[in-house]
Amino acid sequence: MKNTLLITPPFTQLNTPYPATAYLKGFLNTKNITSFQMDLGIEVILKLFSKEGLQDIFKESQAHKAVFSDNSKRIFALQKEYVKTIDSVIAFLQGNNPTLARQICLDGFLPEASRFTQLDDMDWAFGSMGMQDKAKHLATLYLEDLSDFIVETIDENFGFSRYAERLGRSANSFDELYDYLKTEPTYIDLITLKILSEQLKEVQPKLVCFSVPFPGNLYSAFRCAKFIKENYPEIKVSMGGGFPNTELRDLKEARVFEFFDFITLDDGELPVELLLENIEDPNYNEFKRTFLLEESKVVYKNNSLRHDYKQSEVGTPDYTDLFLDRYISVIEIANPMHSLWSDGRWNKLTMAHGCYWGKCTFCDISLDYIKIYEPIAARTLVDRMEELIAQTGHNGFHFVDEAAPPALMREVALEILRRNLTVTWWTNIRFEKSFTADLCVLLKASGCIAVSGGLEVASDRLLELIKKGVTVEQVAKVTRNFTEAGIMVHAYLMYGYPTQTIQETIDSLEMVRQMFELGILQSGFWHQFAMTAHSPVGLNPEEFGVVPQINEITFANNDIQFKDKTGINHDKFSFGLKKSLFNYMHGICFDYPLQDWFDFKIPNTKVQPDFIYECLQNENHFNIKPNAKIVWIGGKPFEETFTKSKKGNSWEMMKLTFHDKREVFEITTDKDNGAWLQNLLEKIASTNEKKFTFNEVKADYENSGLEDFELFWYSKPVNTLRDFGLLAL
Repeated sequence: MKNTLLITPPFTQLNTPYPATAYLKGFLNTKNITSFQMDLGIEVILKLFSKEGLQDIFKESQAHKAVFSDNSKRIFALQKEYVKTIDSVIAFLQGNNPTLARQICLDGFLPEASRFTQLDDMDWAFGSMGMQDKAKHLATLYLEDLSDFIVETIDENFGFSRYAERLGRSANSFDELYDYLKTEPTYIDLITLKILSEQLKEVQPKLVCFSVPFPGNLYSAFRCAKFIKENYPEIKVSMGGGFPNTELRDLKEARVFEFFDFITLDDGELPVELLLENIEDPNYNEFKRTFLLEESKVVYKNNSLRHDYKQSEVGTPDYTDLFLDRYISVIEIANPMHSLWSDGRWNKLTMAHGCYWGKCTFCDISLDYIKIYEPIAARTLVDRMEELIAQTGHNGFHFVDEAAPPALMREVALEILRRNLTVTWWTNIRFEKSFTADLCVLLKASGCIAVSGGLEVASDRLLELIKKGVTVEQVAKVTRNFTEAGIMVHAYLMYGYPTQTIQETIDSLEMVRQMFELGILQSGFWHQFAMTAHSPVGLNPEEFGVVPQINEITFANNDIQFKDKTGINHDKFSFGLKKSLFNYMHGICFDYPLQDWFDFKIPNTKVQPDFIYECLQNENHFNIKPNAKIVWIGGKPFEETFTKSKKGNSWEMMKLTFHDKREVFEITTDKDNGAWLQNLLEKIASTNEKKFTFNEVKADYENSGLEDFELFWYSKPVNTLRDFGLLAL
């Protein structure tokens, strides 16, 4: 028996657990509150995509057989092949059957339906990536074929990473979802509820907490809550997570509380702790950011005087109870960064609560999860990384920050190197000038493989209006720094921002084209601007030239329909922007006129064809701040002294030979400078606790009796070291 059952309802990701319940369980551990967590989504997927599961699906689909599409007829006809192969394919995608890759890659092993018509770009994607990834991609297409069959014949709401998302998307009224919940459970609901029922009998919780991150989890959370209310009325049921945090802040709908006893907002640690205290003592009556029903009316209670816990107090996320060895690693090849989301098991951590910038006008900066910024100490973060490696056996980390702070990223990287850890990590950033070439090299050395960040609209006027705090030139330089360090860069791109003209859309596309052509972007995705209720644009639409469509809000409120006063139909640009980007990511079609991507007349770009190239010129490497940390991430050199003579004079020289991971290089200088430099490299090695500033390095040089530090520091020997791991941070 546990106090609390923490549930992520279907469906989020196939390859790794959504981290909210692990965060909450880690916190409850610090309070000695027993809990059990489950990812209902992966459990349902594994039931569906098994030999028995497919046999049942094909039997269930018989009732619809008369109206099958040609594609579904083909899958139905090949059902024996699907049933025969499904368990071995799932085992392969779980990493348990790697030798199957060779068979998957052979023609004739996997049954193929409509998804396999997308194979034109296989050589581009997998020519250098290897058989395992190619097999993962083919197995992904195989699963997507089966998903199409389920959608057509069993449940139209099914999706691998969402379920009945339409019912949850900014439903200002609860009517449609409420009416749907009155209908009989679907085939997939029945599987979900059977698993849930077994877990409820096993755990016997006092409180069930559903974490609902996305609209695609909402329906299933309500369906499960209804089941609990009907069959286990003594159990209290709560909902928290990303969806209520953004969409249910204006909740007035009493019918919601036929399913849930409580809905909590923002950070869940203290609200859930107080819920448990109220369950233990009904007279306690203290709540934190909690909706509940009193006398048939929805009330919002925030009457506790206790403060939210600091990030240093919430504990390390705990992934115990989850099926870590049974998640499925899939690969969709259209977007290199998106493949990171779906391929491999990632431990999720956060470097800082909230966003250190907190100004972007399209973002929900009025909400606490972004507005309240609190970084975590680098040592604490790396302690948590080591705990998670020991707990999960996985050393890959996705830092799920709104925007990871550069200074903290630097300290985390230094701490990883100091402890000599081998980890792989990636995160979301702002493309700001703090990401120097040296910092990017440090991040790469610590295990950083990719970053994503918002270029948004590649127009300086609109970037200023968005209050992004960057310019196109700055973004170009930062993406170049990451790329040259060997870190993949993904750019979030936006079109249709209020007041954006057609000319600015085309010019933005040209900027993006040049960045891909120069190789400083490797991945991107175009999003059409959406106005949200809690962003500056949503809160003050008149300032941005948009007219919102006002609806009565009783249930969800986030995305707001609006009209742009420019009258431009931005929808029509969607296909051309995405098609061009798909080709640019393949490294082709850079010479196509922009007009070729659109089936309507567009203006010529006003951006010079070498604009981004010129942005990358004239770099100044001779401006090191006095308080910059000087760090050496290379190894110890072999030393050799010799005598050099010229015109009757002789003096001692020193040659230092270094073995980099990939090559050998050497530098030569006079003996005194060489001895000082050799001593310095030991002092500033990344494995040392103490870090030296540029001023301290200069003082050390001068205290050694040597003269003209600047002349030596910017000499050829030191510049060579700068190319191989002598960093100014």
